[in-house]
Amino acid sequence: MSDNFKVAIIGSGPAGLSAAARAAALGMSHVLLEKTDHLSDTIYKYQKGKHIMATPDQLVLRSDMSFAAGKREDILGTWDSQTLSQKVNVKLNAEVIDISGSKGNFKIQLKGGDEISAENIVLGIGTQGNPNKLRCPGGDQPFVGYQLDDPAEHLDKHIIVVGGGDAGIENALGLANPDLGNTVTLLQRSDGFPRSKPANVALLEEARADGRLDFLISASPKELLADRMIVEAKDGEIELPCDMVIARLGSAPPRKLIEGWGIEFTGPDREAYPILSEEFESVVPGIFVIGALAGYPLIKHCMNQGYDVIERINGNKSLKPADQPLLEAIFKKVPGGKDVDYWIDHLRKDVPIFEGVSRLQMREFLLDSRMHAPKADEIIFRRNQAGSSLWAVVDGSVQVEINPNDTRQRVELGAGQIFGEIGLISGRPRSATIRAGRNAILIEVPRSAALKLIDTIPAVKRKVDTIATERQIRQIFGNSLDVKWIEKLIANAEYVDAPAGMTIIEEGSDDLDVYIIRYGSALVEKNIGGKDVFLSYVPAGAYVGEMALFENRVRTASVKTAIKSQLIRLSGEIFEELLSAEPELRERIRETVVERRRLNAFVESKKDNFDSVSDYYSQVADFLISEGLGEATDALLIDESLCVACDNCELACAETHQGISRLDREAGQAYESIHVPTSCRHCEHPHCMTDCPPDAIHRGADGEVFIDETCIGCGNCQRYCPYGVIQMQKIPPKRPGLFAWFLFGSGPGPGQPSQKWINQKTKGKDVGKFAVKCDMCKGIKGGPACVRACPTGAAIRVSPENYLNTVNKNGGGQ
Repeated sequence: MSDNFKVAIIGSGPAGLSAAARAAALGMSHVLLEKTDHLSDTIYKYQKGKHIMATPDQLVLRSDMSFAAGKREDILGTWDSQTLSQKVNVKLNAEVIDISGSKGNFKIQLKGGDEISAENIVLGIGTQGNPNKLRCPGGDQPFVGYQLDDPAEHLDKHIIVVGGGDAGIENALGLANPDLGNTVTLLQRSDGFPRSKPANVALLEEARADGRLDFLISASPKELLADRMIVEAKDGEIELPCDMVIARLGSAPPRKLIEGWGIEFTGPDREAYPILSEEFESVVPGIFVIGALAGYPLIKHCMNQGYDVIERINGNKSLKPADQPLLEAIFKKVPGGKDVDYWIDHLRKDVPIFEGVSRLQMREFLLDSRMHAPKADEIIFRRNQAGSSLWAVVDGSVQVEINPNDTRQRVELGAGQIFGEIGLISGRPRSATIRAGRNAILIEVPRSAALKLIDTIPAVKRKVDTIATERQIRQIFGNSLDVKWIEKLIANAEYVDAPAGMTIIEEGSDDLDVYIIRYGSALVEKNIGGKDVFLSYVPAGAYVGEMALFENRVRTASVKTAIKSQLIRLSGEIFEELLSAEPELRERIRETVVERRRLNAFVESKKDNFDSVSDYYSQVADFLISEGLGEATDALLIDESLCVACDNCELACAETHQGISRLDREAGQAYESIHVPTSCRHCEHPHCMTDCPPDAIHRGADGEVFIDETCIGCGNCQRYCPYGVIQMQKIPPKRPGLFAWFLFGSGPGPGQPSQKWINQKTKGKDVGKFAVKCDMCKGIKGGPACVRACPTGAAIRVSPENYLNTVNKNGGGQ
């Protein structure tokens, strides 16, 4: 049997269904082929009762099929009804096994022997039939699944959901229904949820706050046993009871099948997508690709594409994508008056990190980015300024000040180059001041969008990794280093993902590799008398391992990660060749080695009274790392041997911040005389920024993490913070002045008012709560009020590397 159509649409998901509906509306001869016995198999397989969102909110829906946020069953019912009423020509149980022919005369072979002829083919087959598998020992256990049909089928179980995308979050929420009696934990590999809808993340946060489930970020399965899972978390390994695993790790296109039809992909990676034109046409004329297979997983995007592709097949050349007005607004501020198509082509062609990004992906990505046209010599950002966005030079150039003592020493970055990538990856302050060159046009990609881009497109990740590695090598070993050595080091470099507490260098071993701390931090220790003695703290952006090249090729100390980290391993043999060829570099590193030798010698000299001196500093280091200083950039410490418990620090904080103290002096842990009160650590990668719906949390120029006035009081930041330093508080009413209190007893007096006084003054008023935390007294001359108010000097604010390394050096003078 053979039928002839203007267009055959393969796959009845949102994209294919919308395409078929448009063809029906235009009177175009068409057939919608679905291999199952029902429409929209991907949505059909969603868990029962699942709420489906209609994001992005700012994008209009362009389709003959209706779609609005609602339950799975309601949406499927609406589509079934409209498919009938709009007379869409559907052929169910029609599995495609082969495509042959060319535009105008394609032959589609179906399982069972039927053949269909079509002038054009639209592929909307999605990727859900090809899920990514759980890759860890025990990942093939029989209780591991990749789909959840009905949460109500699972009762009183310990369930682990692996994957923090929308599907994983929705499965976890369904399984965490209190009526089911399950204990649910979600594991998310990333430090946050860059791929998930904000509304889903908010629901996840709410569920954890209610005690219905728990989730771990920067966590992944290490091994799955019969009754438990060993999890590699940020602070080390943990064990979780486990009866069932739902792995929602994404999916990939069925490449073998699709490439057999002549369609080419953007690269060799499993997650790569087909090469498509602006009209969704593949390299095979007449075969179009839409929906998740094109790299657009959101339903609204898919439905818009289905409508658009049929319009273009029908000859509508003037139709613009639904997101066109949004993109026009972004590029309107850029000089030159170029249109959206020009900028998309220009970015993909002339900015190398975007070469692997399809036009369709580029449009989505640009909605989250910002274009800049700064004046010549305008500062983009300063050295040591906090910031984590990624920048690229689209046109013109920027100037990098490479010597902080002589701003005239600059290196130019021309069109196509990126900057800011080290801050994005490490969370550390900017390493150089960047100024705009002449006629500079720049694109700034916020951290969340940059991480999503890197996480989604392997080609982008590879390019960013290569550039970041080269820049880190140059920053550490000098900008004058010959490019041949840079290339040789990078070609042999290896990225090492290290859990907290992993030993990367073993004292006494004879390997020579050098490690750059890409993100995270490490501790250097030396074994004396059977105990590990703390020597120094190594932050992100620094390196370790060079001493063996100067110490008879033997490791003189051990290095272990303080928190979950990523390292760049440089070949020791190649590094040794480099030092032999570059005597100036060798001498500069030798000077560092001499200082480290002095510290080693001091520790050796204290063997006899080890327990009273060296052991103390090791225990101090371990304590501070356990209290979060391993990821801090600035922390408040109190020396309890000097503290007189006057509470001036809390009073000063409250007086400076609308009557609410941002610290709790008595709370927090202590070791010996060192006390870590409850106050913000201003982390390298702030947990509180993970999901702030109004984007109210920022990092200031001096590294301070602060919350602005757009806070809506959702409480997400408080729930994400592992250190309990964020409060949800009503802003107290204005108090009488100090003299009114002192002379007449009016008001609550200095410091934070009591809750009773606040409630009395706000009774009957609608006063919402907002998130408050330490902002390091941002913008206040003289620095943090808590430190300035301390009469004995007991309160100090320090970075971990300065404090830990200073403690040890001071010990060396004893």
